[in-house]
Amino acid sequence: MDHVFNMLEQYASNLEQEVDERTKELVAEKKKSDILLYRMLPKAVADKLKLGQVIEPEAYDQVTVFFSDVVSFTTLASRCTPLQGKGVMETFWLVPEGEEHQAES
Repeated sequence: MDHVFNMLEQYASNLEQEVDERTKELVAEKKKSDILLYRMLPKAVADKLKLGQVIEPEAYDQVTVFFSDVVSFTTLASRCTPLQGKGVMETFWLVPEGEEHQAES
């Protein structure tokens, strides 16, 4: 009977250790998602999202939103200085004069 009891204690201990490890992983992933959320959105909006609150739309006279996936950018950036990398990214942001387009509504 002691053998069964010892096995159950060991099993419970292993489960506790597994729960602790998974909890640490969950906390780390939550931290990563929070960092991303706060980088992408204004703090007030991110806070409301985290609380499950409704976010009212806002209107702006002018706005630019730019999302991009530059092929091999990570490789390129690893070979550049920060200033060179900034220069590369600026080529995507700069619009030649006279070629600005306004969104149609």
